[in-house]
Amino acid sequence: METLKLAFFCWESLHSTFKVGGLAPAATHLAERLALMGHEVHFFTRGEGDDATINGVRYHYCLPYGDNVIEYCRTMSNMLVDAFRAHDTPPFDILHFHDWHLVEALHVLRDRNTVLSFHSTEYGRHGGNFGGWWEFQEISGKEWYGGYIAKAVTTVSNSTKTEVMWLYNVPEWKVTVIPNGIDPDAYRARVDPGEVKKHYGIHPLAPVVLFVGRLTYQKGPDLLMQAIPEILAKRWDVQFLFAGTGDMRGYLEGTANGLPVQFLGYVSDEDHVRLLNACDLVAIPSRNEPFGLVLTGAWSAERCVVATDVGGLAENIDNFKNGIKVPVRSDSIAWGVCHLIDDPAYMQKLGRAGRRKVMDTFRWSVVTERMLGVYRDIPLAGRDEDTWDG
Repeated sequence: METLKLAFFCWESLHSTFKVGGLAPAATHLAERLALMGHEVHFFTRGEGDDATINGVRYHYCLPYGDNVIEYCRTMSNMLVDAFRAHDTPPFDILHFHDWHLVEALHVLRDRNTVLSFHSTEYGRHGGNFGGWWEFQEISGKEWYGGYIAKAVTTVSNSTKTEVMWLYNVPEWKVTVIPNGIDPDAYRARVDPGEVKKHYGIHPLAPVVLFVGRLTYQKGPDLLMQAIPEILAKRWDVQFLFAGTGDMRGYLEGTANGLPVQFLGYVSDEDHVRLLNACDLVAIPSRNEPFGLVLTGAWSAERCVVATDVGGLAENIDNFKNGIKVPVRSDSIAWGVCHLIDDPAYMQKLGRAGRRKVMDTFRWSVVTERMLGVYRDIPLAGRDEDTWDG
């Protein structure tokens, strides 16, 4: 296998002071897996401190500025292009951009061998709605332009592929579906579920429904909140934990009205894994979900899921085999939870089936080989394509 020199451009990583959502683990773990395979990987991102090599990946940081997110990302692009050029000897083989934030850097480097990965779209981040405000239009325009100039485009699911082609007229021949990978063993832990529940003031035998994710309209925490009274009417002792932060938290707390709900805010990776392995069921009530890292995380912990029938969730869940899919409605979410909550053996069966699917389809070793196939199919300047086997 010929080794490649790869440049990742991403506005966040797991090894910087800036981490927002699922983009950081997706890009970071892919870079680390490629480095483990012997490729030279440089990761250009924002963050404080000096450049560093972490888990085989060489990180190059900048501290952008700007009065709004558009100006902020413009200065970030300019800074990271300068950093890129300082390390472009010998030249990079592939430049891999993640989402819209660094499209202006992609523009400057558009004559190189470039890949743009859509982890979501601005339309999708607003729950499948168009926005007329300036920021929405600017970001959508950058997504369109990035898809236009990149040599190859990847999406995290078939639904996101369809969305990108529909929104931005990206030709199908240019787009490859590469799901997000996961290390399933990192989500499995030996815990006493009763002790974990007691830590949160919950009776050790009470069933717990867990929500993990941003408390935003896209992720649908309000739909789960609206479903809670109907769930309690069937099973009075169910408890609900919401792990995550977001702009809907105040609203959600205001509607809790004495319900058995706790808002945990940000939780550490360790606590996240403990919660996954202690809960009885994971609810994923998203209005739009390009892929759904929370799904593969729950499956890795052998936890059953009730999820809305959208995006990557719809594609990856085999209904009643490794989870329950329901329409994007609170009464449907309530039905899904009620269908499972009194049958622990059935929930365990679905959770085990989910882990098997993770092992077959979503392990990083599988996903990384597929991404290398995308790199291989881009003409490599100065190389004999017939001799590179990926």
